[in-house]
Amino acid sequence: QVQLVESGGGLVQPGGSLRLSCTASETIFTIYTMGWYRQAPGKERESVATITRGGTTNYTDSVKGRFTISRDDDKNTAYLQMNNLKHEDAGVDYCRFFVGMGDYWGQGTQVIVSS
Repeated sequence: QVQLVESGGGLVQPGGSLRLSCTASETIFTIYTMGWYRQAPGKERESVATITRGGTTNYTDSVKGRFTISRDDDKNTAYLQMNNLKHEDAGVDYCRFFVGMGDYWGQGTQVIVSS
């Protein structure tokens, strides 16, 4: 079973930045889409950003201009650069890789935005 290992979360002040990483524990031949999903306390998990194998990106409106998703296919890794963080960005962020026979989820990494 492939595992997605996440890192980069933590506590930041409003206006600060974090860079999240997500790496598959085993080589995956084809990852069609990589994505980042946020779950705030008491809320449903929702998409933050996705990137296809062709490089097409999608962002939820609230993060446009502040977040950048990228991928390194040789390393089976997805990144999420988060700048100018706001209180509403707080939650547990999960990466997700869409593959031919299903999908995989990371374990989650917590983002806390506080003074």
